[in-house]
Order: sequence, then C-alpha cells, then structure tokens
Amino acid sequence: MEPVQAEDAGITVEAIEAPDGEILGKMIRDARKEKGLTLEEAAKAAAIGRSTLSKIENNQTRPSFEIIRRLMQTLELETPQLFLQSAKSDISGRRDYTRTGDGEHQATRTYDHELLCTELTSKRMLPYISTIKARDVTEFDSWVRHQGEEFMYVISGSVILYTEHYRPLTMNAGDSVYYDSGMGHGCISTSHEDAKVLWVSLGN
Repeated sequence: MEPVQAEDAGITVEAIEAPDGEILGKMIRDARKEKGLTLEEAAKAAAIGRSTLSKIENNQTRPSFEIIRRLMQTLELETPQLFLQSAKSDISGRRDYTRTGDGEHQATRTYDHELLCTELTSKRMLPYISTIKARDVTEFDSWVRHQGEEFMYVISGSVILYTEHYRPLTMNAGDSVYYDSGMGHGCISTSHEDAKVLWVSLGN
C-alpha cells in the first residue's frame, strides 16, 4: 500500500486546527485532490456551497459535525480524524456521554465507525467503536495515516493489524495495542463475524 494519505447553518467563522497540528483545511484539500475532484465537484457531492468548501480548505471557517461527516463520505476517508479538534476551551469539568448504540455512525468501505461522546466540539481525544468490514489488506487503496497516537482494544472477533514498519499483528478479543498513527496502518477481520474494536485517537 502507498501512503494515504456553506453558507450552511451551523458554521461559524473561526479557525480550526487538525489533530496533527496542521490545518483541517489542508487535510480536506489533500484528500480532495487525491481523488481528482475540483472544488465544485466535491462541494456538490457533499451538498455544501463551493464558497463554504473553499473557506474550510483555507481555514476560514469551522464546519459543523454534519458537514464534516458529509465530507468524509464524499472523500471516502477511512479515519474519523477530521472530527478531532484541538482543545481550546478554558472551561474545566466538561462531560459527555453516549448511551449504548447511540453513537454517530460513519461508514467507509473498510470500517463502520461509531463515534462516541460527540457533543463536545473541541477535544484532544477521539473515542470510537469500529466494526472491521475489510477482509483483505488489498481492500485499502493506501495506508491510513494521521499524526498523533492511537490505542486499539479488540472487543470481539479477531483481527490482523498491518503497520508500515512492523510485521502483521494478529489480535483476539481482549488484546490491545498502542502505536504511532502517523505510521501507515490498516486493520482487517479474520474471524467468522466482523470484529469490533475500540479505538482512541489522540491528536498532537
């Protein structure tokens, strides 16, 4: 695999940083160009205005959760890292919770992510449960990578975690791993049923 790399309601004019310390807009722009889409084409597919997408790519606006979700689907991003924002709030004692099965779902060709505790709009950690749909590493067009660190715990089933610099790692229910998510990676199910894992991503 090669490296992976609106005038809409709910948008406020405020800069937003991506989890790797780079601008969120750069992550979106790079993904759009990788798919060979123009601003007009990507905006239309995501059902947002061209000017809105341009503002997002140039770090001139903070997109809502729903718009980020549409962009993830349009650009076929395999990781929910776009939802992770650098914490800037001075408020202490924040709290969020998610009842069983009530997470925000984001499906890709290889994973079905359930994002947890999504009411907090600015946080450094991103917890989500993923159903691993991929069965062969060739199902990934390229490595999944994003700066930061990642913890993965296998809830059920068995998986193989492929990473750029290590041999494939076979894991079963109860096993866990911590790794540099800037290193290319991808995970497949090897059990009869699609495996479920808990991922916790930490941006820089």
